[in-house]
Amino acid sequence: MACSKFKLIAAVAGAALMGAGAASAKDLVIHAGRLIDGTGAAPKAQVSILVHDDRITAVQPGFVTPAGAEVVDLSGATVLPGLIDDHVHITQSFHKGDPIHTAMTRTDADDTIDAVSNARATLLAGFTTVRDVGGDTKVVVALKRAIAAGVTPGPRMWVAGTPLGPTGGHGDPANGLDPEIEHPHWTDSVIDSPEAARRTVRRLKREGVDLIKIMPSGGVMSIGDDPKLQLMADDEIKAVIDTAHSLGMKVAAHAHGKQAIDHTISMGVDSIEHSTYADAESFKLYKQHGTYLVPTLLVADRVYEHAKSHPEDLNPSTAQKAVETVPHIKQMLHDAYLAGVKVALGTDTFGMSNHGENAQEFGLMVKAGMTPMDAIKAGTWNAADLIGDTKDIGSVQPGRFADLVAVSGDPLQDVTVLEHVQFVMKGGQVYKANGKPVIP
Repeated sequence: MACSKFKLIAAVAGAALMGAGAASAKDLVIHAGRLIDGTGAAPKAQVSILVHDDRITAVQPGFVTPAGAEVVDLSGATVLPGLIDDHVHITQSFHKGDPIHTAMTRTDADDTIDAVSNARATLLAGFTTVRDVGGDTKVVVALKRAIAAGVTPGPRMWVAGTPLGPTGGHGDPANGLDPEIEHPHWTDSVIDSPEAARRTVRRLKREGVDLIKIMPSGGVMSIGDDPKLQLMADDEIKAVIDTAHSLGMKVAAHAHGKQAIDHTISMGVDSIEHSTYADAESFKLYKQHGTYLVPTLLVADRVYEHAKSHPEDLNPSTAQKAVETVPHIKQMLHDAYLAGVKVALGTDTFGMSNHGENAQEFGLMVKAGMTPMDAIKAGTWNAADLIGDTKDIGSVQPGRFADLVAVSGDPLQDVTVLEHVQFVMKGGQVYKANGKPVIP
């Protein structure tokens, strides 16, 4: 269905239609040519989405116009819930050249400036919610609060703050550097015992995080550690998970190697990020424990491309690890999906792909074997379920926030149209219309 217009129209005052009742000045009605509501249900044609203030109050068949309402005419478009990325690093950007020089010369203040721009780009791409799973705690918590207060535009944020891992593991800021170089906060993220794990999780909760991120295995972008190996001890992993859960927080685990994946799932983690070397036995554990897989195909694709074309822009060990590790990820997702593992969309955006290119993950998921509808559900309902807030986000249903996006064409026929969102609404506020920003 071609979209000829995405425009706001003042409704003609008159009697309420379809029993919708009289509307106040803060009421909107969105006329959607096609609605994909995020739940996995079949699309609906020609529906009206009624909004009061920041919430959806009804979804009705046909184009109804409550008296006094402002009409958002998306009658030529496909409307979906605001998209959700469950794995971003919104305070981080990629800078070409020697990465060690960059690490030694950039400050948290520099990252804060980047974060404001990155948040804006992410919102305008149609991602009205993100789960940030690794960044300076003070910066990312402050950004979350500023967005919530309307100080700066950006997506709703659930944030983990500083990721936790062992000395020398993925996330240890001192990896690969002169051992005598120190920074006052570098040890904040390093945990080498269950006692340190419990204390750090409690401190992060006090500092304002919403979830906890741990690094049970080595990584690709870090210096020297092995992605295939489990580097956190079982008792450290369990201490983090138990403490976080006791405080009402979920835990996301960066894990590439099978042992780290299987052990961490068995101890009750809520999601595995990457999951590169998971196998059929791992998939059984995923299903048994209800754990989500967040495959992060976009970062894998971009790191692999960079390792092949510009290895000099990566740290000394990353290029080799990327070439060895990345080719396994797409097949892993294919097999996990066929096995019935729950999948939530996450891109691991930190600058290898630009903030605002998040929707490219949908196409990669479909290429790996997912149906377009299941890929969309991974970036809407499933992503909200992993966050733990399906009552507010992730679907177009009464009671949810009025977080909506619209695209020309049919994403069930070509999921890549989601890379070109024409309309973005968050909480009843329009941020993009006719493909152009409408930033207040």
